[in-house]
This record gives sequence, structure tokens and C-alpha cells, in this order.
Amino acid sequence: MGKSKVLVVGGTGYMGRRIVNASLAQGHPTYVLQRPEIGLDIDKLQMLLAFKKQGAHLVEGSFSDFQSLVDAVKLVDVVICTMSGVHFRSHNILLQLKLVEAIKQAGNIKRFFPSEFGLDPARMGHALEPGRVTFDEKMVVRKAIQDAKIPFTYVCGAGFAGYFAGNLSQMGTLIPPREKVLIYGDGNSKVTIVDEDDLATYTIKTIDDPRTLNKTLYFRPPENVLTQKQLVEMWENLIGKKLEHIIISQQDFLASMKGMDYAGQVGVGHFYHIFYEGALTNFEIGKEGEEASKLYPEVKYIRMNEYLKIYA
Repeated sequence: MGKSKVLVVGGTGYMGRRIVNASLAQGHPTYVLQRPEIGLDIDKLQMLLAFKKQGAHLVEGSFSDFQSLVDAVKLVDVVICTMSGVHFRSHNILLQLKLVEAIKQAGNIKRFFPSEFGLDPARMGHALEPGRVTFDEKMVVRKAIQDAKIPFTYVCGAGFAGYFAGNLSQMGTLIPPREKVLIYGDGNSKVTIVDEDDLATYTIKTIDDPRTLNKTLYFRPPENVLTQKQLVEMWENLIGKKLEHIIISQQDFLASMKGMDYAGQVGVGHFYHIFYEGALTNFEIGKEGEEASKLYPEVKYIRMNEYLKIYA
């Protein structure tokens, strides 16, 4: 049994490029969908060519040409989709329905990973408007996968370090504050924060693992399940300075949505669920799920006190 062949859809994106690199690093024959929609985006083209140089195969295909998707899928055993689902970049979750249809028609795929990685949409039926659209659309895709009887792994349950650690979870910035920091509620909700390259490494490890087939992979590496206060303290220790803590009540945080654009309102809703409800960690992982760091203890994941050093 050789290693499964992998097709990455969205391979030049934020998670996609990491998935491609992890797949190559772990020795999988790796195919990346090259979409003509790339147009004159030279950065994306050069990234694709760099993947090719590392040994990846570029496969032409487009969501507007269904047969090209089917042909691309037929080349591989596993499909991983990493199309963006965040509103401040581009939001393409439902485009995956065409990919599900192509996988169904091709009939050869051993496993499909739809674009997820964040909060588990199956647990977000109560989510606030307008941000709940993200979870509702992901559930539409999941239903299509299951109706088509396509084997799957859902990967979710982590905050990206680039968006949650580097900025001490402050909205509207990607760098850590040096004077004052907004603390959500009591700042004690447990949040899982994982380096994006580690997320990709764990994801690729599941591909040929029967333990993760038709299950949800969650991330709770013990040292990276932190409260916002712990994260802030790590930063304060690093820079040798105490920041001014400004407590934001639940009501004030939700009130901040007023007057925001759509993408901002979506972001506030998601932050609310993560930091006021603890939605990344406030449940037991049941038999329908597995936890990545328990399955793969050999992965030396980056701790957030190490991660923050690059910002100091």
C-alpha cells in the first residue's frame, strides 16, 4: 500500500498552501488544482510553480467546467478542500457542492475533507446572525457529502494562531498591543489555539488512518488550550511589561456590532461564541470524534509562548 494521492483544492490559500506543504513533506503524491480564474495573480501563479518545483502536480480545473473537476478527482484517492469561508477575504463554502457532485460522479475517492478548520458547525445551531451563515453553509455541504455516501473526515475545533495568538485575540489587528488589551468577559474561557502549519501536519496524518474515517478531528493539544488571560500573561512576561486590561462585557461586545459592515458583524459573532461561550472547548469529544494530539503524540506542536516570541 503506497501513500494516498491527494488533491488540494484552494492550494494557494491561507490553509491550502500549508496543506500542500504538509502533504509533500509526508511523502504523499500531491496534486494541486490550478484554476484559470487565477488570471493575472502573479503571487498565486508563482506559488503554484514553487509547489511544482517541490514535486507537486498541477492539474487544470475550474468550478465552471464540471468535467474538469471530475477529471481532476479521478487522478487521486483523497480530496482536501481549503476554500475560504471567512467574509473579510472571500466566502466560497457552497461552491464545494460542485466538488461533492464531481467526487460522487468520479466514484473513486477514499476520503473527502471539506473546508472547515474552525468552530464545529454541527454544534453551532444556536449561532448569532449574520455569522451563523458560515455554519449553516458548512452543514449544507456536510449533508451533501453524507447523502452522496462519500467517506469523509471533518477537521475543526481550533483558532488559527495567526489570527488569535499574535494579536492577543484583538479584533481589527494582527499584531499584539503594547499598552492596553481588551479582555472578553472574565477572560477565562478556554480556547484552543494552534499554529496553522501544525494544523496542516495533523490533517495530513489522518489521510490513511482508519481511526479518523467518517469522524471529526478536533484539536486540543494540552498546552495550547488557553484562556485569553493566560495568553496575555505570556505576552506580558515576554516584553517585561504589564498591559492595561480593559474588560468588555458581553452586552457591550454584542452592541459593538451596530454600524459595522457585514464582514465585521460576522467576525464579532464568531468571537462572541469563542470567547464568551467557550465554543471551541465547552463540550466532550464523543465517539463521533477524535483528538489530534492524542492520535499523533509524535507531532511536536508549537506552544504559544514560543509562537509569541517572533512578535516581541
